Amino acid sequence: QVQLVESGGGLVQAGGSLRLSCAASGRSFSSDVMAWFRQAPGKEREFVVAINRSGSNTVYADSVKGRFTISRDNAKNTVYLQMNSLKPEDTAVYYCAARYSVAYRPITTEDLYPYWGQGTQVTVSS
Repeated sequence: QVQLVESGGGLVQAGGSLRLSCAASGRSFSSDVMAWFRQAPGKEREFVVAINRSGSNTVYADSVKGRFTISRDNAKNTVYLQMNSLKPEDTAVYYCAARYSVAYRPITTEDLYPYWGQGTQVTVSS
């Protein structure tokens, strides 16, 4: 089993920044592809970004390219999401997800991730 705990959410004004963290425990973090998804009120959960197990490849949703940056520290079993130039439409609950994968390209399909955190709220005011 893998346990994921997100932190770092909060309220920020448009144009501001936040950094989310996701701490993993339970097994070898360095074997897992990690991803962030988000769910806005009244909408389905959507893919935001994913990073392969070594951190050598990332995939971003078009809506966050150039503003968000994912990174990971395998020594600390933690993945980060740096969010800059935040917009009100970024308001959502952000979820961290994990699955075992040796593929170079990170997985972007929500249904393929078996492990999820509880989510952290990000609210961007206009």
